Amino acid sequence: MSAPVADPSESRPELRVLHVVTGLHAGGAEQQLRLLLRHLPPGIHCEVVALCEAGTVADGLRADGVTVHELDMRGNRDLAAVPRLVRLIREGRYDLVHCHLYRACVYGRLAARLAGVRAVLATEHSLQPGVLEGRRTSAAVRRLYLATERLGRVTIAVSEATARQLRTWDVPDERIRVVPNGIDPTAYRVDAVPRASLGLPADAFVIGAVGRLVPGKRFDVLVDALTLLPPQAHLLIVGTGPERDALLAQAGERGVGERVVLTGERDDVPGLLATMDALAAPSAGETFGLVLVEGLAAGLPVFWSSGPALAELPMQEQLALGRGGSARTEPTPSAYAAALAPVLARRPPRTVGPVPARYDIARLAPRVAAVYAELAGVPEPRHRIAPPKEMSRAR
Repeated sequence: MSAPVADPSESRPELRVLHVVTGLHAGGAEQQLRLLLRHLPPGIHCEVVALCEAGTVADGLRADGVTVHELDMRGNRDLAAVPRLVRLIREGRYDLVHCHLYRACVYGRLAARLAGVRAVLATEHSLQPGVLEGRRTSAAVRRLYLATERLGRVTIAVSEATARQLRTWDVPDERIRVVPNGIDPTAYRVDAVPRASLGLPADAFVIGAVGRLVPGKRFDVLVDALTLLPPQAHLLIVGTGPERDALLAQAGERGVGERVVLTGERDDVPGLLATMDALAAPSAGETFGLVLVEGLAAGLPVFWSSGPALAELPMQEQLALGRGGSARTEPTPSAYAAALAPVLARRPPRTVGPVPARYDIARLAPRVAAVYAELAGVPEPRHRIAPPKEMSRAR
């Protein structure tokens, strides 16, 4: 009888990966990093370094057993951070460095190469035409981005739209991989946060929105849409940001102040989604639109203006979204009021379609692991899906 052939992935040493991120405050890219680390296959050891403040996501990562380093970088031009990061990479003996967000990509790619690590990649979480991470881009920003991009080997785009934008910035196609953002669909099978605890009537029709309170999210459109809907319609916005006072003032001026609730930053987003009757997202532009997938995972009809996560679905799945009551909507108050009014009248039951399963992180994390294996020149790790742990969400 011949001896069994050994699986080379069973005997090889762990692949050591350092994730470099600008900060670890509550945000989509930061939460996506935490979720990825919870679902990568065995055989990959990950640590994280935050260039600036660690924040709430760092607490979650540490609770998951992930080592988090803090570099204490002071501003964009703190060049003294480079030798500190080089030293950390050398001492950690990492096989691969994975960068997230603009500042981390600039400094992380440079430090990795200075430390002698050639397996360097980045995930582009937030690049849109003329905008990077919510700010207008300049020629100088683009030149610096491209100069440091050449120090890496691969950039992961979270959508085909992001990949197209990378190409317009002259990133070579052979250096781009598309791996969408993911969710844990089981996280949205939770009890609703009691409406009374939010100051909402039990019989209200709750229009929900989730995200940073910044102009680009255009939550002001929803406040104005509320004035065109019956009194039982209320607006629940989950998130924090500089537009909070302006939104509250707008609601007061429009006479709907008592029908608008701003929760601030919360770590129980799935429970809040379960409280809503519909999700609305009039954002001017999204790199992916993860909240749309989250809304669908919670069984909500979703109305959106920008979101590659849904726009890039196969046509059959897009048609199924429409049959389920969801719709792409022009970012005007009248359009959102017209889209939401029939749902308010019918109050359809919650249904979860196929889209959340398409973006299940358990299916997508192995694709990132495959990129690691490609760059590190090692066998692709075999994926073993373990029962997911509980994970809070913060915005």
